[in-house]
Amino acid sequence: MPGFDPHDHSACVADAISAAEAHCAAAKAQFTPVRRRTLEILLREHKAMGAYDVLARLDADGLGSAPPVAYRALDFLVRHGFAHKIAKLNAYVACSHPGTAHDPAFMICTDCDAVAEAPADPDRGQLGRAAAEAGFEIKTAVFEAEGICPSCKAP
Repeated sequence: MPGFDPHDHSACVADAISAAEAHCAAAKAQFTPVRRRTLEILLREHKAMGAYDVLARLDADGLGSAPPVAYRALDFLVRHGFAHKIAKLNAYVACSHPGTAHDPAFMICTDCDAVAEAPADPDRGQLGRAAAEAGFEIKTAVFEAEGICPSCKAP
């Protein structure tokens, strides 16, 4: 599962940054140094991070120490599909599928805070059937599951 499997981490970070640069250029959105560094921080961690954790890293890099710096950058990344907010943890994680419209499902390790993202399709399965029976139209859905990742589970 992406997020838990070993992989070339530097390539995944570089690919995501390139995708963000291309998207922002096409959308005429400013991919500022603070926004770029915020995305890099989230990508390098592969775990949910609170805004103040991100802010501490930005401050260490000389990019600002006021909370709005981090919140604005995180809001931009979420709006453009490069990050997601994990409601249960009040934290953020880099998107594993940038550039595609999707409803994410998150698997969150309660031991190491690693997060893996999987695509969710709320229109299918039991939730979709229940919504259809109730006459409810699902616009967005976020699924969050807590458990133990393969690394923490290994002896």
